[in-house]
Amino acid sequence: MPLRYTFRQLEYLVAVGDAGTIALASERVNVSSPSISAAISQLEAEFGVQIFVRHHAQGLSLTPGGQRIYNEAKRILDDAAALSDLANDITNRPRGPITIGALNTVAPLISAAIRRSFEIEYPDASVTLREGHQADLFDMLGRAEIDVAITYDMGIPKEVAFDELISLPPYVMLPADHKFADKGSIILSELESEPMVLLDLPISREYFLSVFQSLDVRPNVTERTSDMSVVRSLVANGYGYSLVNMRTRSELAPDGERLAFLKLEDEIRPLVLGLATKQVEHRSRIVEAFYQHVKNSVENHGLPGVELPASAT
Repeated sequence: MPLRYTFRQLEYLVAVGDAGTIALASERVNVSSPSISAAISQLEAEFGVQIFVRHHAQGLSLTPGGQRIYNEAKRILDDAAALSDLANDITNRPRGPITIGALNTVAPLISAAIRRSFEIEYPDASVTLREGHQADLFDMLGRAEIDVAITYDMGIPKEVAFDELISLPPYVMLPADHKFADKGSIILSELESEPMVLLDLPISREYFLSVFQSLDVRPNVTERTSDMSVVRSLVANGYGYSLVNMRTRSELAPDGERLAFLKLEDEIRPLVLGLATKQVEHRSRIVEAFYQHVKNSVENHGLPGVELPASAT
């Protein structure tokens, strides 16, 4: 008897069961809400079972029968993934889907370039990109929404494995016409009275503030934003200086105004950029291929769009 449902429909069912709402499931699997809603209705009609209870303005919850179907659907999808891994082992060629998360301050610089070079090397890979701040990425790893995250070595949960790629010390970012712009390097205490633009993201915020604390310097924070592009524009237009760990090859802010970058002479712990996954005994072949690709790329060519310090390793 031919199957009257698809793996894709089962994937949508599991996504809704995990998310609790069709809207959130739609965002996670990057498919329109009407498509997911139609798939759920088709499965309910096929099985003759109500899978979800619709709560007005409160999302959906699984019925008792729906919970059993959800559990079995998840098992089927896991078995299908294992079968794909087995095929990869037999053919010795990484293939199949991989979802990569990138820290939102890093993503605009490196994620598209890394995706392109990885797909060129592994044309049978199907890559999806996600982005978020540090805590978002760890949550997505925990919910198996992403396979690997490109992020910093900050606040790593015990259930997450982190592999170092490169060490990135902080720089001072200034407007190009600032009185210190031509110094080349600086100590942070020289900027204590200057207005500062703070990148106000979870964990990143704590790191940058800890830099000042370690040097017994009090920052004069006058502007805060969670968007690195806004940080660059505010700095370039004279609203203050900022600290960044990635010195871009371009010295232009998004609005075309110029920036200057100075090395910090102070002894400061750098951030380490790396790859994070859930702690597992065996990574899938496609994830392992991505690891090796990124490590080789960084070792041979550095980070896309980033001016690396001479001491970077």
